[in-house]
Order: sequence, then C-alpha cells, then structure tokens
Amino acid sequence: MLTVVILAKNEELNIVEAIESAKKVSSKVLVIDSGSEDSTVLLAESVGAKVISREWDNNFAAQRNFALEHVDTKWIFYLDADERINDELAKSIKKLVREDKDALYEIERRNSAFGREFKYGVLSSDTVKRLFPTQKAIWQGKVHESVVTDLPTIMIDGYIQHYTYRDFDQYISKMNTYSSIWARDSHKKVSLLKDTIFRPAFAFFKMYILKLGFLEGWLGFILAVNYSVYTLNKYAKLKMK
Repeated sequence: MLTVVILAKNEELNIVEAIESAKKVSSKVLVIDSGSEDSTVLLAESVGAKVISREWDNNFAAQRNFALEHVDTKWIFYLDADERINDELAKSIKKLVREDKDALYEIERRNSAFGREFKYGVLSSDTVKRLFPTQKAIWQGKVHESVVTDLPTIMIDGYIQHYTYRDFDQYISKMNTYSSIWARDSHKKVSLLKDTIFRPAFAFFKMYILKLGFLEGWLGFILAVNYSVYTLNKYAKLKMK
C-alpha cells in the first residue's frame, strides 16, 4: 500500500489538481497543511484527501518528517502542490509498489514557470527522491531538504511536471524566503571575497554558461542574474544576523 503526501499552504489554486494527480497512484492522499488562510483545506477534503495541520516553522524537513508519523502504509510518495505525475511515472510507481523492493526511488522533474517549460539554466530539469518505504528514511534540511537513508538509490521511468512560479513576484518572494531560512540555519563564517564576490559571480557563470541558460533567451539571463543575487543575499543575511 502507498500513501501520497502533499505539503500545502495557501494552495487553493493547485490543491485539487495535485490530489487528482496523486490519485493516479493511490487512493490514500494525505495533505499536511501549514496554516492555510484560504480554501485549501476545504477543497482538499472535498475531493477525498485526509488533512492534518502542523504550524509552519520555516522547516521543510520537519513538515515531511511529521507526515511520516501519520502514514500507516509500507510506502510513501511525496508530491508538492504545484507538481503533477505524468502517466509513465504513475505506471512505474504502481509497478514498484507491487514488486515491493526496498529502495530510494529518484525521479526526473521538469520545471515550468511564467507559462513556459524550461530546458536550460536555473530552471532546467532536475531529479528528486520522493518514493521510499515509510520506516526506512527521514528528511533533513530546513530548505532544499534531502532524504537520509541506507537504501540504494534507483532512477525510475517517467517524470514529475513542476509548475513552479506563476509570476515574477512569486519568484522573488520565494527566493527571499529561502535565503532567509538558509541564513538563519547556517553557522558558517562569511568571507567578503569568497562569499560575496566569487560565489555570486560563479553562480551566474554556472547557470548562464555551464547550464546553458543563454539558450533560454532573455529570461535565461534574468534568472541567472537573480540566482547570483540570491547567492549574494544568503551570505549578506548570514553576515548581518
């Protein structure tokens, strides 16, 4: 048996479609709500999901680990509210759950933002580890969290479509939130030369040149610049805390 977990806060625009996508692989859908002030909870319950609330404390890993405590199935799969499971991935997940081979399963994620899909640069496709036996892994990291387990990692067929930023305001807001969480949680010593000059410069070079962000046109350039600024802001906030 498999439970799909969806983390949500103020996701009334996404939650119904996310739950319907989750039902491609399981009838058991658990929404961990982080204090929504819109109709997220009512909408989730109206389409058959179970909803449990946990106050948001700027810790993504804590939210995901909280879900582990409330899942009673052998397998767990995490889907964010702005993500959708494609048909090939749905078949892969159902097959793996039937076969019941313990492993940490990794999945390609394709990113869409501002009404278009990206192939290069900051929003190029990545991979996420989301499917594993409930009792054999935990999460760590307040932001950009990761799975900790002794299980082998196996890539599976199919992909998640990630509808990330609706507009540029949302993008800037999220980058500001992520840099603040990172800075509060970090105890590194800040080097003016290394961390506020070289790191931001390399961040731009990596996203625009090495990851071919220039192939995305003007948006590729803007996103690379903002990724550089995000990198600078992380260390500036850390220095000033």
